[in-house]
Amino acid sequence: MKALTQVSLVKHVILFSIAILFVSGFMGCKKTADPVELTFSSWRIDDVDEMNRINALYTAANPNITIRFNSYEPTTYDEVTKADLDAGTGADVLFMFSYDRGRAFYDGGYLYDLTKVIPNLTSYDQVPVKAWSTESGVTYALPSVGVTHGIYYNKSIFAKYNIQEPATWDEFIAACDKLLAGGEKVLSQAVGDNTWILNRVMFCGLGANFYGGETARQGLMSGTKKLTDANFIDAFKAMYSLKKYFPAGFETLGYEDSKVLFASGKAAMFIGGSWEISVLEGLGASSSTIGWFAPPVKKAGDQLQYCFQVDAGISLNKKSKNLDAALEYIKWLAGSEYARSVMTELPGFFSYTPGTSTLTNPLAQKMYNVAATANLTVRLMDEKLNSKSPGGDALMNEALQGMFLGTYTPESAAAYVQSKL
Repeated sequence: MKALTQVSLVKHVILFSIAILFVSGFMGCKKTADPVELTFSSWRIDDVDEMNRINALYTAANPNITIRFNSYEPTTYDEVTKADLDAGTGADVLFMFSYDRGRAFYDGGYLYDLTKVIPNLTSYDQVPVKAWSTESGVTYALPSVGVTHGIYYNKSIFAKYNIQEPATWDEFIAACDKLLAGGEKVLSQAVGDNTWILNRVMFCGLGANFYGGETARQGLMSGTKKLTDANFIDAFKAMYSLKKYFPAGFETLGYEDSKVLFASGKAAMFIGGSWEISVLEGLGASSSTIGWFAPPVKKAGDQLQYCFQVDAGISLNKKSKNLDAALEYIKWLAGSEYARSVMTELPGFFSYTPGTSTLTNPLAQKMYNVAATANLTVRLMDEKLNSKSPGGDALMNEALQGMFLGTYTPESAAAYVQSKL
């Protein structure tokens, strides 16, 4: 009996040892997730460092993932992106312009259907969702951020002339005249390159108070309104009236020159977008040295027509070689951690993620607050009017640049675009 017990004990020890070796061997053979590099393309050439810091939050929690953020000039972004996608070398994840420009990529078969991927999609505001969705309800981009438009000013120059933030167009022009009489560079605007700012920022930002904001935009899309109507002509004339306040040599100065001229304190004002906050800060400005005011209304008592543009969606390359990893990353991009980090790192970009409106930058907060009492609209040509060639944006860019260079009058500029739409 004793011998049998010893044999049994030996057997149990042997079996237990084998089990330990098996488990140890199994654990030793277990593999961690294979490393994956995701590529992310954008037109935001100024935001590479900030986006790398934001993406580091994700890769820290997912050490098998690296993210390569590539940016291209906004004016060539669509062309470059399409060429890469056609060649099979397109990024896994792509920033996508709203409305017609993004829709062209979905219709071309390049983008993944994210309708059932985006968490809590039904909780999003429907305006940005619509900007990246089809009529049948397919959402092909995560509504990421919106931007606004207005006028930055140098506080020291305004203080020197005892100028308060203008609320009406007459007050704005009076301030411009006072600064001009004092020998100041009034506006740092330029028309030498990147003429989209004349259209998408100046005309759609300031001009909306003249042409009538969203009501006029809807009429233009439906064909019941024309750019040659009196309200649109008023907008062209108002923009043209600013020419005398542009700096010497504005014809050859470029967009980057405009920002440097303003941020260095050499110009009193800069008509720009909310996304310029971090760019201007990078050039040495700060909320202690510069202020911002909303586009002046046409006359006292008018409600502000505020261009709050649905700016950037985030799409997924349908043929991504890293589809599973990219899908998980998209879900993180739809979450609060990404939303908060974007609005902190890149003030002036306003997240569409539900429940994430906390802002830390005072300029961005002011821009966001203005929206609460304004009639909101988006850029004039983005929806439907960019769907054919030549697109409305390209025509407006050309016409407005020509107007400031003397090729067109306000009336003929409007007539030119209307005839080509």
